[in-house]
Amino acid sequence: MAAKDTLGRYGEDVAARHLVELGYQVLCRNWRCELGEIDIVARDGDWLVVCEVKTRRSTVCGKPVEAVTARKVARLRRLAARWLSESGLHPPHVRIDVVSVLRPPTGRALVEHLRAVA
Repeated sequence: MAAKDTLGRYGEDVAARHLVELGYQVLCRNWRCELGEIDIVARDGDWLVVCEVKTRRSTVCGKPVEAVTARKVARLRRLAARWLSESGLHPPHVRIDVVSVLRPPTGRALVEHLRAVA
């Protein structure tokens, strides 16, 4: 497995644990279709949450969350609509969250969770 893939998997594992610790129910991870991928789909009470996870080793190129552009958010909206149509679920609310994971050389990962970015 490439180092980038290993780092990405690490970040998604950290993000999933973070969400569960907050009381979210993780419904699926790494859902894919021809439009792209959703890292995590979770339920937060009445909310269905489509969660994008960004992981970095440093902030040399900016914070991980800065990699989530308007274009990426638009894609996540399309992916959320597709996921909902295929899942058959009809939650009253849907939102997109971003979980940013910074993995320093030593110590614990730093997690930043932005709710309702779109």
